[in-house]
Amino acid sequence: MGRNLQSGERLRPIDLARGHGLSTQAVRNYEEAGVLPAADRTPHGYRTYTPLHARALRAFLALVPGHGHRTATSIMRAVNRDTVDEALRLVDESHAQLLDDRRTLHAVERALRGLETTAMSGPDAASGPAGRFIGPLAGELGIRPATLRKWERAGLVHPRRDPRTGYRVYDEADVRDARLAHQLRRGGYLLEQIAPLIARVRAAGGPEPLEATLRDWHGRLSARGRAMLTGAAELEAYLRERG
Repeated sequence: MGRNLQSGERLRPIDLARGHGLSTQAVRNYEEAGVLPAADRTPHGYRTYTPLHARALRAFLALVPGHGHRTATSIMRAVNRDTVDEALRLVDESHAQLLDDRRTLHAVERALRGLETTAMSGPDAASGPAGRFIGPLAGELGIRPATLRKWERAGLVHPRRDPRTGYRVYDEADVRDARLAHQLRRGGYLLEQIAPLIARVRAAGGPEPLEATLRDWHGRLSARGRAMLTGAAELEAYLRERG
């Protein structure tokens, strides 16, 4: 790596910044964060970069759309520390998350297909004689009870109160709505986007209100997958150039 850093064209921070549509401060910040290898300094203390730095910056910017800023930063830090296995593990985790999100989307679609044969006349529809308390339901979904209370305030679920204890009780319709909310949150949707969709599905008794959302979700997952391919190509080019 040292040979690559010392050879070839010398670039100023402004050269690197202009070539990637960034500010010089952003370039310095990326170096300080470990996204770029450490720059050499002139006798007067000015930073000088090389084409290897430009390749590193190009790889980072290509990784961000598919992996997110935080993970892309961690990947580049690992590479620049010569812990390539750690970088590849982070890449694998992102791909695993994308696969999990695809499975989540398919689960939402399956759940909505099941609604096609269910008439929802009100909040007590499809409920059994009992119900679930907030703790067990939160545990099943892998969220905190406070999150379910937040969803209740947002109108996503409508638990009743146990007349004896005052505890929240979620019937089967609420459990279904909570699962849909959880899956849509995993898809990147905000509560204010989810609430009217669930309300319309609850009132309409069918999946039609979510069809546009599901199409958009499919498109976003496909875009992430393609962005990961682009990021992988640029990361591989950077690894080759590091030698």
